[in-house]
Amino acid sequence: MKKVTIKDLAKALNLSISTISRALNDKYDINPETQAKVLAMAEEMGYSPNPIAQKLQNKKSKNIGVVVPEFRNAFFPDIISGIQDIVQPLGYQVLITQSNENSETELLNVKSLYENMVDGLIISFSSGTTDLKYYQQLVEQEFPMVQVNRVLEEINTSKVLFDDYSWAFMATEHLILQGYKNIFHLKGPKHIVVTKERLRGFEGAMKKHQLPMDPTQIIDSGVTIEDGKKAMQKLLEQGQKPDAIFAVNDPVALGAIEVLKANNIKIPNDVGVVGFSESRLSEVVQPKLTTVRQPTFEMGQAAAKLLLQEIESSISVPQTVKFSGNFKIKESSVKLI
Repeated sequence: MKKVTIKDLAKALNLSISTISRALNDKYDINPETQAKVLAMAEEMGYSPNPIAQKLQNKKSKNIGVVVPEFRNAFFPDIISGIQDIVQPLGYQVLITQSNENSETELLNVKSLYENMVDGLIISFSSGTTDLKYYQQLVEQEFPMVQVNRVLEEINTSKVLFDDYSWAFMATEHLILQGYKNIFHLKGPKHIVVTKERLRGFEGAMKKHQLPMDPTQIIDSGVTIEDGKKAMQKLLEQGQKPDAIFAVNDPVALGAIEVLKANNIKIPNDVGVVGFSESRLSEVVQPKLTTVRQPTFEMGQAAAKLLLQEIESSISVPQTVKFSGNFKIKESSVKLI
């Protein structure tokens, strides 16, 4: 069935295309009787506006781009759900891409979204992103952009963060209060704020309780289960004997647990383990993983609200929203008597 166009309406009513357009768009200079005839004919002929043309006319696509590192865990899907909860009732479409922890893929995704005229972008950076030139250009062009969770300080945009320092401090202090003393931290990529703040929390708790801390207790790992396995295996091969592990996130903690169990090291009596971000796997692994819960859905909502403010306002002042969470103590860090 052929789609009815403005030209078809103009021909049927013997009116100009501009008159039909003004009537459909409720312009002030259209005769009310003429407008009534146009609207009646449009309904009779089954006319519906071209959404793409309308978006171009309004200089807005009503599309929002979202770039996240991965979908393997529930963390980022939950953030996306929060974003959709805010923007979809307002008529915005959400275009979602993942970088798969690859900075080149991430850049291609961002460029594609920008070139396809999204009104703004919400991004959580991959662990390997260090070349910020293109992102800086977007900021200079005043393109609406909000960073969430994995943020880079050098990019001056609105940010949605978690209070990583306080909860990393609490996680480390929990291990100390359980009687662990030789605690190692498996840390993430050094350039990401999340990594810096969780490391700072670890160091703060160790200092507060006057526990000796050697640089060898801070291990560069990464963010995946495989990263955690490699880091833990390397520690054991080097003869390092931590009695507890505080990992930058749950996947790294789960990787460490896998290696410890494969080497017949008992958790939590021989080595206590704490993760961060409460992945669903933390409930499945045995023993269940002590972790920090982050309000991911609410963080997504906050990111969406900040982006909409930028899209709909001619003045953009970067804002930072910081969330708190909950500490979930489970079997992996509680010594058995």
